[in-house]
Amino acid sequence: MTPIRRALISVSDKTGAAGFAQFLAAQGAQIISTGGTARLIKESGTGVTEVSACTGFPEIMDGRVKTLHPLIHGAILARRGVDDEAAAAHGIRAIDLVAVNLYPFAETVAAGAGFSIAVDNIDIGGPAMLRAAAKNHDAVTVIADPADYATVQAEIQKHGGVTPATRRALAAKAFAHTAQYDRRIADYFSAADKGGGEHFPAALTLQLRKKTDLRYGENPHQRAALYRVDGGGDDGAVQLQGKPLSFNNIVDADCAMRCAAELGGEGEGAAVVIVKHATPCGAAVAGNAVDAYAAAHATDPDSAFGGVIAFSTALSKAAAEAVLARQFVEVLAAPAVDEDAIPVLAGKSNVRVLTASATATTARRLSTVTGGILIQDADNAAAMQAAGLKAVTTARPDAATVADLRFAWTVAAHVKSNAIVYARGGRTVGIGAGQMSRVDSVHLAGRKAAAGPGAAGAVMASDAFFPFRDAVDAAAAAGIRAIIQPGGSLRDPEVIAAANEHGMAMVFTGRRRFRH
Repeated sequence: MTPIRRALISVSDKTGAAGFAQFLAAQGAQIISTGGTARLIKESGTGVTEVSACTGFPEIMDGRVKTLHPLIHGAILARRGVDDEAAAAHGIRAIDLVAVNLYPFAETVAAGAGFSIAVDNIDIGGPAMLRAAAKNHDAVTVIADPADYATVQAEIQKHGGVTPATRRALAAKAFAHTAQYDRRIADYFSAADKGGGEHFPAALTLQLRKKTDLRYGENPHQRAALYRVDGGGDDGAVQLQGKPLSFNNIVDADCAMRCAAELGGEGEGAAVVIVKHATPCGAAVAGNAVDAYAAAHATDPDSAFGGVIAFSTALSKAAAEAVLARQFVEVLAAPAVDEDAIPVLAGKSNVRVLTASATATTARRLSTVTGGILIQDADNAAAMQAAGLKAVTTARPDAATVADLRFAWTVAAHVKSNAIVYARGGRTVGIGAGQMSRVDSVHLAGRKAAAGPGAAGAVMASDAFFPFRDAVDAAAAAGIRAIIQPGGSLRDPEVIAAANEHGMAMVFTGRRRFRH
């Protein structure tokens, strides 16, 4: 491990830079820097050499050109034991560490800056130095993230230098950093070239960051990991207790939390959603979480066994006790957990407990297919609610019925298509999902309701239109009093006529909500 004799530090994010420079100087390293970073280091009492003093060439063009010089890049790229003669012939002294982070391009654009200011915030010398140092990581330590100062400092204190494994890991991180930086610039230019109107650019690079490895995928023989889309935010999920989350736990928890957040955002009270195999098997909204859970569970107690349960409100002691006394549960998720609920949960140490933002949203959703990725806008629940409903039958729904229809419609968007939801009084009473025929989902929801709360007086939501009247007839036989659906079928007149024959109210939303 080569000692750090010369270090170049030039950063936009100056967090920890002065202290790191002070540490390196105390180890005998010469500190080289530029502009504001050099001033910061100097003001902290550490000696620093300006890049212009090393190159013999001043910064020019308002600082656009300062580090792009052979005495800098040659010093970074020089291979020890290979380029020594050439370096000596040109007076190039090796640089052993490069700590650089880049002009805040993404932050500048996010702040609403115009095109010319955004262009001024495109870093050129920084990425070049990072890539050069990363390429020559056999000899050079590269730091693109201030969070890594502590790791490098600890290794120097312990070993007198940075280990090869750490240098390689930091090189990978630097290349990922510059790739992300270039992606954001390319996406910005692509949108700007189209007047900001190109929703999906011709070329799209996704930067993913691994959050954690998983025990396995959908099945034990499949390896898996969880990645987050860089720049797409994070759900902020924190696991408070329990076994590690599985692939299927994460998929189910995502569905449950999104549905609970959507239901909980519609008014006061608590929403609870129980998910099994990536589709809700029970959901309810009530004045408190205990009542909401009881109603959700009663929809389909058999399916709820071993499910994932999400709350739109903080998980209380009473709610935790209610769940643990009634069923086996894999995951409990809520925006927060009350302090007095923690000891109750600890009594079931294998239960996974998550806190996550109940309002977390994703602008776009990704699905994989063989050889590619499908990207689509996320289904916009707020726009759906604002769209209004169109009554198409002789019977008109009253206010209470409209509330039930909206509730059922919201849940249906999170149920695997073909999706049918029976609901009454802010709770589901039967759910039919994943059937190849829509009428089969209607019959399945009816059977679930008949085995539980019953369907009499309930409403029905369908995520897509009815191709035939048979589903309406089956719903009427089960006791459904009103239907919400998108409409748009060639047989809409036949379907409406069937509803009128049964004295049922029917409203159209004008928008489908498939979930494949």
